[in-house]
Amino acid sequence: MVVRIVLGTLLILSLLLAGPGWVIASGQVDLRARWAGADRSPAGLAPDPASTPEAVVQVYAARALAWRGAFGVHPWVAVKERGAERFTVYEVIGWRVYRGSSGVVVSARDPDGRWFGTAPTVIAELRGAEAEAAIPKIAAAAERYPYADQYRVWPGPNSNTFLAWIGREVPELRLDLPPTALGKDYLGAMPIARVPSGTGWQVSLFGLFGVLVALEEGVEVNLLGMTFGFDPLDGALKLPGVGRVGLWSAEAKER
Repeated sequence: MVVRIVLGTLLILSLLLAGPGWVIASGQVDLRARWAGADRSPAGLAPDPASTPEAVVQVYAARALAWRGAFGVHPWVAVKERGAERFTVYEVIGWRVYRGSSGVVVSARDPDGRWFGTAPTVIAELRGAEAEAAIPKIAAAAERYPYADQYRVWPGPNSNTFLAWIGREVPELRLDLPPTALGKDYLGAMPIARVPSGTGWQVSLFGLFGVLVALEEGVEVNLLGMTFGFDPLDGALKLPGVGRVGLWSAEAKER
């Protein structure tokens, strides 16, 4: 019996760590990266406010710094009101909580700035009237975020928990967070909630174990905070560390 438990545990750990191990081995993350001096320059994904008068909402995600990037991403949402000269960025930064401040940061940093050396990808976008309607809802949701004074890299609440909260409060984003958004399934003491895209439901035990079924996200199983799943709309597998792996659909996205 003990041998079976040990072997079962080793098998589960192997499944969970295989993806992050491959990400490290393939050089997708720089284990030597440091906060100081890291590249924060724009990646060229955000429209220029000077030539884009319409309202814009963009949600970004980039691999986290150093070894953390093998497991997950850091996300943020950038908004520009109609006629505005700059973007406003909403995100959660863990070190602020550790110093006794609110983890929710509202800034005018580059909306598509690299996350300490790692280029982001756009995972959701609204423009025009849809963006105009969503921007005040995003601001209000950020103010109401219930874990502003809490932060845990694993299993949450963290920066991905924050973006999942924004998605649930602003369902018009149809926010399909990547499987590498470690912490997105943290629901606190409430085990049942709508998914971030607003197109289904999920059950989660403190972000450690759970199941998600939705039109946008597909089917996901959360095991120790890491995601296995299948998205039939995009024809993609979802794997820990690796992210999305397209099978047959040309529309499947690597996130």
